Amino acid sequence: MKRFQVTAGYDPMVKIERSDRSSSTYLGDCPSDQRLRRSQRRRTWLRRAVGVSLMVVVSSLTAFGFIGCAPQDDGTIRIAVIPKGTTHDFWRSVHAGALKAEREINGAGGPKIEVIWKGPEKEDDRALQIQVVQNFIAARVKGVVLAPLDDTALLSPVKDCGRAGIPVAIIDSGLQGEVGKDFVSYIATDNYRGGVLGGKRLGEVLNGEGKAILLRYAEGSASTMERERGFLETLAKEFPKIELLSSDLYGGATTESSQQKAQNLLTRFGDQVDGIFCPNESTTLGMMNALRDADLLGKVKFVGFDTSESLVGGVRSGNLQGLVLQNPLEMGYRGVMTMYDHLQGQPVVSQVDTGAVIVTGENMDDPKMKLLHSPDLAEWLGS
Repeated sequence: MKRFQVTAGYDPMVKIERSDRSSSTYLGDCPSDQRLRRSQRRRTWLRRAVGVSLMVVVSSLTAFGFIGCAPQDDGTIRIAVIPKGTTHDFWRSVHAGALKAEREINGAGGPKIEVIWKGPEKEDDRALQIQVVQNFIAARVKGVVLAPLDDTALLSPVKDCGRAGIPVAIIDSGLQGEVGKDFVSYIATDNYRGGVLGGKRLGEVLNGEGKAILLRYAEGSASTMERERGFLETLAKEFPKIELLSSDLYGGATTESSQQKAQNLLTRFGDQVDGIFCPNESTTLGMMNALRDADLLGKVKFVGFDTSESLVGGVRSGNLQGLVLQNPLEMGYRGVMTMYDHLQGQPVVSQVDTGAVIVTGENMDDPKMKLLHSPDLAEWLGS
């Protein structure tokens, strides 16, 4: 019986030669045809497994926007801007402000920058936002502008940025870290004052008396926690005759979850409540929808926070007695400008207040107010 001669350096994954193609030949006690087929199957399986793994990696990187943002030797300064979410109108304005800064810097004749915008879709995905930060560290961007979803959970990845030599500017919502050490600047609304403005407006439209509800946003969100604190302390200090029916329920990150929680509140207190305050866009819109469903819209005094087309329409129709407005376009603009200046070795301000005002039916057509509640973002974001 003829057999294979196995010589030094022989690799069965590369080449198998038979001494007699017409006969059934063996390698040891294993038929060579069977050995060949097994070898071919192993190679096919390995190729497919590697291919699938590569496709998963590439598709993940593409989904996060990291393909094409790796460092290049073109002198471009790449700055990652990471919002809490990407669905609310507020974040569209922040994005527009970041692109406004990019255009201004690139038109000034100095070093060029590229703004890379990436964040979780919903404002409750802490794990995904942490992953986005870590991916930008791996991509070796020059700087990060971050709106942290959680004031504690995002501290560790921010410190990871520092260890990697990537400075961070915090926007919109605070972080349990030290400015000047963990991050270079904090650029945001004075959120406590925003809550004070909301409390004052609700107290005024209730004439200092009645029963009120606060629908909170989410635990761990420093910005809205400060708004809620400002609202509650203002009512207690300036409007002691207003009784709080509920102040410990959280609406959550979406309009849908907020609407469901609002419906629960109205089922319980709808025949008692005189006034309501909500501390952000999703809770305000969710509550407005729930009030409409309960046939209470326009009958209960209502003050909210942030802006969208629906909420502006609510103010115009008299169903909302006020909205506390921020300046998200300025926030995005100042965030990128601050990071650019820091990267250029320029001194930066450690804390920037981008402002807050109350818009009502009486002042909403003021040109300055219209820039805040109905900005035209097409110049930066397109149609």
